[in-house]
Amino acid sequence: MSLVKWDFDNAHSSVEFTVRHMLVSKVRGRFTKWRGTLNLDEQDIARSSVDVEIDVASVDTHEPQRDAHLRSGDFFEAEKHPHITFKSKRVAENGKGRLKVTGDLTIRGTTREVTLDVERGGIVPKDPWGKRRAGFTVTTTINRRDFGVSFNQVLDQGGLALGEDVAIAIEIEATAAETATSGVAEARP
Repeated sequence: MSLVKWDFDNAHSSVEFTVRHMLVSKVRGRFTKWRGTLNLDEQDIARSSVDVEIDVASVDTHEPQRDAHLRSGDFFEAEKHPHITFKSKRVAENGKGRLKVTGDLTIRGTTREVTLDVERGGIVPKDPWGKRRAGFTVTTTINRRDFGVSFNQVLDQGGLALGEDVAIAIEIEATAAETATSGVAEARP
């Protein structure tokens, strides 16, 4: 089989994050606008690639004041750095139904290599609309300070208001393009 481009189904996909708050709980958030390309070679997985661009201003934690603070210079500095990007460099099998995708993650103008753990949810050969459909669960944890996101507050009783580790969880559904290609396709938010 050759390299096949896949279109992200944003209505059935999500890009979410979790960070420890006040030492006692976790706050969850998501990005509502993102796009990218996915090229998959099922016979030679190493030829596969993914490239994603996230609109930082679309951050949503269900709290408008917190979202505005996250867009500010204390955190993402969205006006100066409007996108978070990930561009894969290597894709490798990691056991049955699992992949490791290593690439460059850029947040706030700082790029670091990260590895994503990917669980393949399978491929449906024909969905109700006649398309091949695939699912993927993607996870990783990053240290936000590695990307220049270092704002914090010391609590009166000791400790910091925000954890440094950020858990990232991405759910992807995608549909295969009509024909095989060596090019890329852009998903629409």
